[in-house]
Amino acid sequence: MDIRQSLQSTKGIKHSPLTPFRIFRGVLCLAVYLSTAFMFLLYFAPPAAVVLRLFSIHYSRKSVSFIFGLWLSLWPFLFEKINKTRVIFSGEKVPIEERVLIIANHRTEVDWMYLWNLALRKGCLGYMKYVLKSTLMKLPIFGWGFHILEFIPVERKWEVDESVMCQMLSTFINREDPLWLAVFPEGTDYTEQKCIKSQKFANENGLPVLKNVLLPKVRGFSACLEILRGSLDAVYDVTIAYKNQCPSFLDNVFGVDPSEVHMHIRRIPPEEIPLSEAEAAKWLVDAYLLKDQLLTDFIVNGHFPHQGTEEELSTLKCVANCATVIAFTGMFIYLTFCSSPWFKVYIVLGCIYLGFATYFDIRPFPVLGSKETTRGREKTL
Repeated sequence: MDIRQSLQSTKGIKHSPLTPFRIFRGVLCLAVYLSTAFMFLLYFAPPAAVVLRLFSIHYSRKSVSFIFGLWLSLWPFLFEKINKTRVIFSGEKVPIEERVLIIANHRTEVDWMYLWNLALRKGCLGYMKYVLKSTLMKLPIFGWGFHILEFIPVERKWEVDESVMCQMLSTFINREDPLWLAVFPEGTDYTEQKCIKSQKFANENGLPVLKNVLLPKVRGFSACLEILRGSLDAVYDVTIAYKNQCPSFLDNVFGVDPSEVHMHIRRIPPEEIPLSEAEAAKWLVDAYLLKDQLLTDFIVNGHFPHQGTEEELSTLKCVANCATVIAFTGMFIYLTFCSSPWFKVYIVLGCIYLGFATYFDIRPFPVLGSKETTRGREKTL
């Protein structure tokens, strides 16, 4: 079997046909998700991420994590309960209440969304943060959410990204703040063309030739580890694979792919990763060599070893959470369109602030000069 062909994330027969019902259901779900995100951001973000942050970054983050964790849980509900995608975990079991750095392979544009399925099972969904392309911050509504959740935007140019990453990472060192930070060291999603370029580079530089993943870039990973090492409980190496084929965002929305998502998890104590960037680079390449072999074995066996480490999501809890989010959204819509005109003014001002703050990457800091202001070099209002 040709490995690259079997793992390719482009064309092929979908696991489920794109029927009119799936189109209607997908459009309806997307409309619900956009409307709930819009209302949650406008009504909850200003008090939780702005006003409360003026007094305490720690309690602001706790509030944002709880509130927007409710909304984020709609996505695992869509994947596992509505679309009936099986999410299968293997390897080591992840304990709760840990501050972790996650490194994962980048098969497709939606890998990062499936990490929410793991975080939800650990009660850490609102604590997820990602290093992601800065262009995603420009998405309507979702870009505002990425800013409020403190995702780290990068341009994929280290001379530009270094200062941004170090600034943001330095605000995450407080051990009292729960943290799940996800990094994709390949820097881009896998395609056959990118794999050929990666293999050519590996041959020219005496590095391992990988078939199912791209050679990882070490600088972003090394910066995360250097700044956060003393506050992390573990580094988790997550390897992701799909059946029937790698999905796109719209595949997820309409529920046509994938049939299964497999995640293999390996726990690494931070002290086992070398301190120097050169040695860390070698460690990271070795980790991706192991990922490559895991994916090769996945093609042959149809699964990762030691699977079944996590329980299924509770349907009752998922439905209750969805009902809560929709109820809040219904109340906010009523206040906006059927109540005092001042709520419309509030909505307009909220849109202006969120757009302005996201574009210029602005966050307030505690006005009382507490110790929290010295934990990071955050931009001020």
